[in-house]
Amino acid sequence: MPAISLPTAASSCSFHRPVAASSRSSSFLLPLRLLPCSVHASLRSSNRIMAVSASDAGRIPFADVPVDSMAVKPPSHPTYDLKAVIALALSEDAGDRGLLSPSPLPIRITGDVTCLATVPKDMKAEAHFIAKDNGIVAGISLAEMIFNEVDPSLKVQWFAKDGDHVCKGMQFGKVYGCAHSIIVAERVVLNFMQRMSGIATLTKAMADAAHPACILETRKTAPGLRLVDKWAVLIGGGKNHRLGLFDMVMIKDNHITIAGGVMNALKSVDQYLQQKNLEMPVEVETRTLEELEELLQYATKNKTSLTRIMLDNMIVPLPNGDVDVSMLKDAVQLISGKFETEASGNVTIDTVKKIGATGVTYISSGALTHSVKALDISLKIDTELALQVGLRTNRA
Repeated sequence: MPAISLPTAASSCSFHRPVAASSRSSSFLLPLRLLPCSVHASLRSSNRIMAVSASDAGRIPFADVPVDSMAVKPPSHPTYDLKAVIALALSEDAGDRGLLSPSPLPIRITGDVTCLATVPKDMKAEAHFIAKDNGIVAGISLAEMIFNEVDPSLKVQWFAKDGDHVCKGMQFGKVYGCAHSIIVAERVVLNFMQRMSGIATLTKAMADAAHPACILETRKTAPGLRLVDKWAVLIGGGKNHRLGLFDMVMIKDNHITIAGGVMNALKSVDQYLQQKNLEMPVEVETRTLEELEELLQYATKNKTSLTRIMLDNMIVPLPNGDVDVSMLKDAVQLISGKFETEASGNVTIDTVKKIGATGVTYISSGALTHSVKALDISLKIDTELALQVGLRTNRA
């Protein structure tokens, strides 16, 4: 896949000002100091002194992350427990029995043994988030939830928000507090943020190219991360397809085959929804123009709950790498605005612009979540050394 084009102008890639004003707003440019928690200490720069004591740090509340304050709200799901997902991720990494119910495994749970051996319990630290590639940052709100789960006394400050562009070498946030807590949270925070940012970056590129059509993901998400993956799509400027099997009727090829045809399948759905007194979106997949005509004929003669028609694999790849969208155009003209339309199959960053120009309402792409390349992000205490290494390896 070719490189995704993102803004590189100085105006779009300059350091962001802090989201919330703070006397520490310039300290993200400084190398970190490690401070014993038990003593009063100062962080110094050329133009100010900022004093932090252990007692002061204890009174600094970790900012809760109410949904209303988020740059992009997560999708709503009736059973998804995001806090439990965070706890599981932390537990599988640190092996800390305290994060979940007691483990049945016949092993001694010890937590982060390296931290226990090398990091004094009373040590304070400040670590900085560094983007190691250009992209769209996502997972900032989720990162705050993770830090809060590990240690509510940690203080986090951001110089970007979910959905902002970040550039290679940019320091876009920092966390201050107990060094042990920061290191325990580090990998889990980065795993979520890197995946979400990768999804958001590809979504943004595809959404811009697809316009005026809207880009959708599918249910091809990482097991257990459905809401997180779909949240990242929203942050990247896409829209969500159905969350699961429960919130939309979607008649696909196997349903059609079992039902004995597209008309039989839709008729059965109409009857079921009426019997159960249910109202929800209904989408039917069509694979040929003949199947589409049959579906439209049924919809013309019957009261139906049909709201959207999927035009599946009507984008034909050509030997030269281009695609033929003439069949898709014909299908859109046949529907003539009577129903929403969704193009699916052979959707890539190279083809999505041409597909979007056919007049379809939506374009769905499983690649947004099932083949995502993570955006490289690090969380470093010694930022000066990290940037030196990054420059040496062309990653900063």
